[in-house]
Amino acid sequence: MKRITVTAAALALGLASAAGAQSGDVYRTLTVQAAPGELLDLIELYREEMGLLESVGAAPALWMRHSQGDAWDLFLLYPIGSLGEYFDEAAMAGRAAATGATGRTGVELQAAIDAATAWREEVFVAGPSRADVEHAWASAGFFHVEMFQGLAGKRAELIRQREMENEYLVALGRSPNQVFTRIAGAATDAFTIGYYQDLRAYANSPEVTPEQEERAAVDAGFRGAAYIGSYLRELILRHHDTLAVRIPG
Repeated sequence: MKRITVTAAALALGLASAAGAQSGDVYRTLTVQAAPGELLDLIELYREEMGLLESVGAAPALWMRHSQGDAWDLFLLYPIGSLGEYFDEAAMAGRAAATGATGRTGVELQAAIDAATAWREEVFVAGPSRADVEHAWASAGFFHVEMFQGLAGKRAELIRQREMENEYLVALGRSPNQVFTRIAGAATDAFTIGYYQDLRAYANSPEVTPEQEERAAVDAGFRGAAYIGSYLRELILRHHDTLAVRIPG
């Protein structure tokens, strides 16, 4: 137990150092693929986890379910306050010992989740304020998630490109995406989430002229509207798009 405690403390210190170079609130992100035939059971297990987390004063995950695109079934975003809070010895012990609606402890619940999971990826990220994220999530029923691995030496430029594209979208009266950047974990360097009321809202952007698009692109720092996508591809190794929907309840 002492070795585990020391290792967790060292991990928290190392992650905190990495987080120091980031700005914004901190989130733990999971993308999960259910084992065959286990998706609905896995959803209920994560629903149980939400109640367990609330019982110990931790924030439950904000979550969505894959509709089309990448291979994951569920995307879970946990507001964790800070890395120090999340990896605090007492907080970890509290989550492990707490019981959910079925009477399972946190350890037992995680074992059940693991048994219903084919694979998962975890990444800690810095992002917008928790209030802004929760506000956007509460009003959305449909999501567009884009995940990026940047090229070596291009990762900071990739984040700037994402910010430029948001400036472009806002200038055209469209909804910007929230940008999250990697602190530690999986290979994803950044991901963005776009929030929409439904599929129709996602598909139907405000009508603008080509001249308006060109002006907005140049003002945001692009060579022109036709170069937005090609510039992004100069900066990335991999890019995954996913459309997802709200999980009821």
